Amino acid sequence: MQNLLFSIIIGKIRKSMAHVKGTRRKKLKKRLSELLHSNYFRFGIILPLFYLFTVYTAYFWEKNRSMYSIGDSYWYFLFAFITGVVRFSPVTFWGRAITLISSVVRICLYGTILAKVSSLFINFQNQRDKGLTKLKNLSKHFLLCGWKPDMETIIQAVLSANEDLTPDQIVLINEAPQDQIAQMRSHPYFKELNYISGDFSNEEILKKAAINKASRALIISDQSKGGTQLEIDSRAVLAVLAIKNLNPSIYVAAEIFDAKFESHLNMAHCDEIILTTEYEHNLLATASSGKGFSNVIRALIGIDSNSGVTVENIPPKFLGKTYGEFAAEQNLDSSKKSLLIGLLLNTGNFQKRRLDAIREAHKNPNVQMVIDDLIKVKTLKSNEPVLLPDDDFPLRRGMRAIYVRVKEEPKDENAGK
Repeated sequence: MQNLLFSIIIGKIRKSMAHVKGTRRKKLKKRLSELLHSNYFRFGIILPLFYLFTVYTAYFWEKNRSMYSIGDSYWYFLFAFITGVVRFSPVTFWGRAITLISSVVRICLYGTILAKVSSLFINFQNQRDKGLTKLKNLSKHFLLCGWKPDMETIIQAVLSANEDLTPDQIVLINEAPQDQIAQMRSHPYFKELNYISGDFSNEEILKKAAINKASRALIISDQSKGGTQLEIDSRAVLAVLAIKNLNPSIYVAAEIFDAKFESHLNMAHCDEIILTTEYEHNLLATASSGKGFSNVIRALIGIDSNSGVTVENIPPKFLGKTYGEFAAEQNLDSSKKSLLIGLLLNTGNFQKRRLDAIREAHKNPNVQMVIDDLIKVKTLKSNEPVLLPDDDFPLRRGMRAIYVRVKEEPKDENAGK
């Protein structure tokens, strides 16, 4: 019985090995057939044969006349093929004919090579302009997913709000018409922008944009394909899920119309959520009071990163102290045209906060407290503002300070003279 089972197993193994070998042979034959029928293979065979033909034919007719060894013939024609300069003067009719034919072939060969190289460069540039190439040399770049009719204004605002960001560090991902993309990139200010064409919720498209090396992503309500607000918001949620799956450490901000999708984005660990419709309605409601709120909000939300409401890091020396101690020192410096108005809690990326909590948990011997802290991290709301907290409010890691800052006007050197 054991021998029968052993023979059956051996037979199945042999069949599977034979199947694998057969598959490998078919693939090898297919590759060899493609190679033999390719123009590169034919070119690689014909050119050396033609070179040997010209070398030996010219030497046969020019022996002891303009050539004195086969080595001379090899050298003369090799030099002629590479540089285009003929270093010898044939004296026989057939020697001159062979030299002339080799010169014509060399000119045609150079033309073919130049045309092929030019075609490759043009094709690569066309693919790049259409957003079909994979980006390889980018790191810590910014992804701008989606498209709106006023895209130029949005990009200018992004660059103004991020002084460390340059156009060549921005990657656009959308399905906008090619003529609109080409028109925008024709402007000198936007010509360095990178572009990937495709659905930004598709993981393969995101990989083309080097998502694993990106530092931040902004998803705006995509109007390139039309669709309802429900479809646009659904695409934004799918995009956040795909981005966080490929790069958990990236900071993602997403714009949505309907507040009911906010819970889905929070579950996907979206770091910042922009509720466009809610902001718009609130702004209209405050303007209806006739108290000038809209102008106040406009002044506070400036595109200049150094004025209006700004968020800045808390100096490490204040961590562990209270908000009152921090505010007291901030108010002592009268040279700064800024006012501390609160704190922003749980800033940065969710993945980073989780890792920090795990590191802190390893230092705590109390297992129950460790579990409670890890559960608390998962339920924390990202970027939660606390305006005018109590003076005894403790300052911890992951917090940032909120200021209202006035833009300093450049001093007139001629003033007072």
